[in-house]
Amino acid sequence: MPISAKEMLDAARAVVPTITAQDAADLVKSKGAVVVDIRDGTEVAASGKVQGALAISRGLLEFKADPDMPTHEKALQRDKPVILYCASGGRAALAGKLLRDMGYSDVRNAGGFKDLVAGGWSVEKA
Repeated sequence: MPISAKEMLDAARAVVPTITAQDAADLVKSKGAVVVDIRDGTEVAASGKVQGALAISRGLLEFKADPDMPTHEKALQRDKPVILYCASGGRAALAGKLLRDMGYSDVRNAGGFKDLVAGGWSVEKA
């Protein structure tokens, strides 16, 4: 049976908690969480990304998250907290569910880039 985008988002949001910009900052400080900007390269180039975030587009996430792939991003570890954000939070939720399905134990959705910036995060050019 086909599944709708809304059903996919609902399922993702059920397993990937949404956190505030402050909660995200606290996780980075206390647990060394990795922050990942999953927007497309053109979006990141236009606005920059939050300070210290990895820029990994959603389309490449599986290949960067899988430790058995030659393209694996070493900062991504299954037992280390991962904080995702996109433009508004939808893609971050879907990407978070993907990471959970891949065995990542602590994945959070920080919503959109503008939410983090409004919460005090610095911006750097990609």
